[in-house]
Amino acid sequence: MDNFRKITTKSEMIEKLETGKVFLPPLTFRLLKYEPQKGGTLRFDALLEASWGESTAIFVVECRSLSTPKVFQDGLNRLKTSSLPKGYLPILFVPFLGEQQLKELERAGISGIDLCGNGIVVAPTKFAVFRSGEKNRFTTSAPIKNIYRKNSSMVGRVFLLRTGYKSVQGVHTEINRRNLMVERWDKKAMSLSTVSKALKTLEEDLIIAREDVFRLLQPDKLLQKLSENHVPPNIKQRVSLKVPDGTGTITELIEKASQGLGLPIVAAGTSSVGRYAVMQRGDILSVYCPRLDKLLERLPGSLSDRFPNLELIETDDETVYFDGRYEENFGWASPVQVYIELMAGDKRDQETAEQVKSYIMNNLETVHP
Repeated sequence: MDNFRKITTKSEMIEKLETGKVFLPPLTFRLLKYEPQKGGTLRFDALLEASWGESTAIFVVECRSLSTPKVFQDGLNRLKTSSLPKGYLPILFVPFLGEQQLKELERAGISGIDLCGNGIVVAPTKFAVFRSGEKNRFTTSAPIKNIYRKNSSMVGRVFLLRTGYKSVQGVHTEINRRNLMVERWDKKAMSLSTVSKALKTLEEDLIIAREDVFRLLQPDKLLQKLSENHVPPNIKQRVSLKVPDGTGTITELIEKASQGLGLPIVAAGTSSVGRYAVMQRGDILSVYCPRLDKLLERLPGSLSDRFPNLELIETDDETVYFDGRYEENFGWASPVQVYIELMAGDKRDQETAEQVKSYIMNNLETVHP
């Protein structure tokens, strides 16, 4: 198959069919002239003849120039709900079909082909072909930023606090209100345009729907994507301390020092597990802070790698501070941050993450349209 450039229009894709540049061996395809019936309401993009030896079948083509989950689902739904002329079969044509999409087509009894060599084409009593595993050669056909990692992940995270928001502005306000680095540090607030773009991607991925409100559809899928796409924060330095007994609790000391300096601090997710799940952690409290030098000047104790009870982690990654929970006079990581950090750990951590997931789902504020 030749090297395709980015496909942007249906007409370019239909031209690929017409010039014989769409393959699904052992089938061959031939584009037929398509003339909708006068006065009829049925409108499709093409008629396609598929042949295997002497067996042939005619398909009505629904062509979509993107392969996002929403576009795929819209195309599939249209074929499911349309009454086709007698003897014609439905087929969906998109740039790329993944394994799950092919299985969904198979369950629906609808054929589908792509520009990468994947497809399922079924003509009852004649032939059936299923091919998968070809790589997506059109990753740029949907120029969508990965909004499930780094700062843009905060757009998804607010939907794991509340299932609905009335407007883009409402989401925007909530994100910046819960961003400790905006509230107490020098970080610039997330822009309205960034929020809008991320919401569009969440909608394309069928995680939210835009109705009277922006409404969360699949909290499980959202949490999974946040976990799978997570990248660790950019750590500038780590310092281990041995804080002596009798000088007050470690949390009290850190809180007092950070308040005096106006520094945002929050415990790491792995040190905040006990807020949301039953799990024994070590004796070391790990804490995120954007400026360690100033904080260290105000803390008692000695730098030590032997039996430390405090680990300070310098990072200005906004996600670790996002939705920090101030409880018992200290800032703890959000349950979503705890879940993500545990899922990046060993088997025991991942098992505990399921408890945190239950906490998130049970405390999700439901907003009805």
